[in-house]
Amino acid sequence: MKLFLLIVTTMWILMIGCVHMKDFSNTEQEMRAIEKVIDNSIGWALTKDKDLLFNSLAQDSSFFIYHPDNASTIHGFEAFRNYTENVFMNEAFRATSYKIKDLKINLSLDGMVAWFSARLDDFGEWNGKPAGWKDVRWTGVLEKRKGYWVIVQMHFSFASDSKD
Repeated sequence: MKLFLLIVTTMWILMIGCVHMKDFSNTEQEMRAIEKVIDNSIGWALTKDKDLLFNSLAQDSSFFIYHPDNASTIHGFEAFRNYTENVFMNEAFRATSYKIKDLKINLSLDGMVAWFSARLDDFGEWNGKPAGWKDVRWTGVLEKRKGYWVIVQMHFSFASDSKD
């Protein structure tokens, strides 16, 4: 009887454990997909491919960006769409290069949320004059919605002790 209880208890523990195990077979694929969305959210500007940008983002009121300056903080996708039309799609703006450095991505246990941190160089021109960010700190959160990863929140900041 003790052996029977031991076997039943062991089986029960194994079954419960399997229900809560994460499927790691697709983790590498998910990480590549997340990295591509992060890259697209910046790289789109080189060709001004708005569809590439907008498909990388949550297109609802939950979308949020903190920029280094308070005036550029964005609440909601529609506000971002307007910002994109007025700034990035303006003929005065031209993206010239970008580099994502030290990208670190974490995936939630259920595989539906990811968060990242990186440093970013993002350069362009406004009316032919150089503009952009060098070594800005960049963090963000993505959700998997309807099978696709989208960025729901981003934060850009400069280190207060930066020597630049």
